[in-house]
Amino acid sequence: MTDVFGEHRNLLFSVAYRVLGSAADAEDAVQDAWVKWSAADRSQVADPKAYLVRIVSNVAMDRLRSARNRRETYVGPWLPEPILTSTDTAEDVAAADSVSMALLVVLESLSPIERAVFVLKEAFGFSYPEIADAVERSEEAVRQAAHRAQSHVQARRPRFHADRGRQREVTERFLTAAGGGDINTLMQLLAPDVTLWTDGGGKVRQAMRPVSGAERVAAWFAGVGTRPYQGVLPAEMGVELVEINGTPGILFTGAGRIIATLTLDLDDNGRVTEIHNVANPDKLRAVTARTVHPTGSGE
Repeated sequence: MTDVFGEHRNLLFSVAYRVLGSAADAEDAVQDAWVKWSAADRSQVADPKAYLVRIVSNVAMDRLRSARNRRETYVGPWLPEPILTSTDTAEDVAAADSVSMALLVVLESLSPIERAVFVLKEAFGFSYPEIADAVERSEEAVRQAAHRAQSHVQARRPRFHADRGRQREVTERFLTAAGGGDINTLMQLLAPDVTLWTDGGGKVRQAMRPVSGAERVAAWFAGVGTRPYQGVLPAEMGVELVEINGTPGILFTGAGRIIATLTLDLDDNGRVTEIHNVANPDKLRAVTARTVHPTGSGE
C-alpha cells in the first residue's frame, strides 16, 4: 500500500501547500498523513485518494490554525513560502493561478475551512459532496463556505490570467530596469496603485510595511540596484529567470546561496499591480533545494 500513498503524494502536497502557504508545513502535513494512513485499517478504505485527501485536508487545517497564532507576531509583512513549479500541460496552465503568490496572500484572510473548501473546489475540481466528505462538514455548510470564499477572493483579486509570454516579457523588462536604475521604464511598467510586499521576517533588512504607489516602488527598486543587498554587491549578484508559484519569477543569488525571490502580478493591461519579494532565509529552503512541483493535480 506504500505505492498507493506514493501515487497520490504530489496531490497531497499540492493540497496542503495551497491551504498552508508554506512548503515546510505542507511537507509536515503530508508526513502526518502518511503516519495516519499507515495506522489505518485500509481494508475498509474503498477510495484511497478520497481518504488521503480527507486526512491531509484536516491535518492542514489544524496546522493552519496553529500557524496563524505564530504569524500574529511575525516581523514585517508575512508572505507565502515560494516554490519552484512546472507548468507544462493545458491543465497545469489552468491551475497555475491557484498557486500564485498573489492568490495565496488573499487566501490568508479566509478561515481554515473556507480556505480548504476553496482550494479543493477551485484548484482541484472536487464536487461539493466530495469536499463535504474531505473536510467532515455537511454539504450545505461546504456550499456556504465556498460562496463566502469565492466572494471574498473575487473582491480582492478579480480572476485574470496573464498571457505567459507577456508575463515573462514584463518580468525581464522589470529586471533590466531595476538593475540599471531606470526609473522611467519602471514607471511605465508599474500600475499607479502598485504595492510592493517584502518579507525578511526580521532576519533580513526589508521594508517593514508594504510600499505603495508607482513612484515609491520605482524609487525603492532603483535604490536597491545601486547598493549591496544582504552583503552582496550588485555586480556580484546573479539572477535566474525561473517559474515560481506558477508564473515567471526571479531568483537572486550571491555568496553561494539564493538570497531572494521576486514575482510580479499583472493587471489586464499588462501593468504590474503587486510585487512579492521574499528574502527570509527560512522561507527559501524549498527553492534552494531546487525541488520542482507541478501546478496541476500532481498525479
